[in-house]
Amino acid sequence: MSEKIILNATFNPAVKTYWIINLLLLSTITVVGIPFLIISVPLFFLISSKILAAMSATVTERKLVVKRGVFQKEEKSIPLEKITDVAMVQGPLMRMFNLYRLSFETAGQSAQGALVSLIGINDADTFRETILAQKDKLLTGISEVPEQKNYENSDMKALVESVKRIELLLEKALREQ
Repeated sequence: MSEKIILNATFNPAVKTYWIINLLLLSTITVVGIPFLIISVPLFFLISSKILAAMSATVTERKLVVKRGVFQKEEKSIPLEKITDVAMVQGPLMRMFNLYRLSFETAGQSAQGALVSLIGINDADTFRETILAQKDKLLTGISEVPEQKNYENSDMKALVESVKRIELLLEKALREQ
């Protein structure tokens, strides 16, 4: 069963420049890394395009699918209703390249921090809002009770309306957590 794709992320090629500057800064700060720059910089230029090409993020009707990895391929499928936070971070160096890091945290994850983190998504704000909107749409779609037109008596009608109010209150409480 194939799900409808809502949005495919594209990645900013400036991510490669951001990565190389981070590599240079880290190597320079550690001093020990300076001799390894002779090997690491050319190697980085050879594989950075492949790393970027291997990254993908797709929002479907029910989940976020993130793929990455050149040597060790990794695919994570995160149900949208489990996503609790989509953080958008931009440090000073990222600001120079107009890059953002999106971090996705989920309910029930055991590790501290983000379950998935992506850097360099073009139009990161729209990608984030699409995920949150689709999550809301999914949650409200699940909690809707089909309308029943023919109630046998007013007690049944009052009961159904009461259950609907309770569901709305529960949904509101879940969103506030």
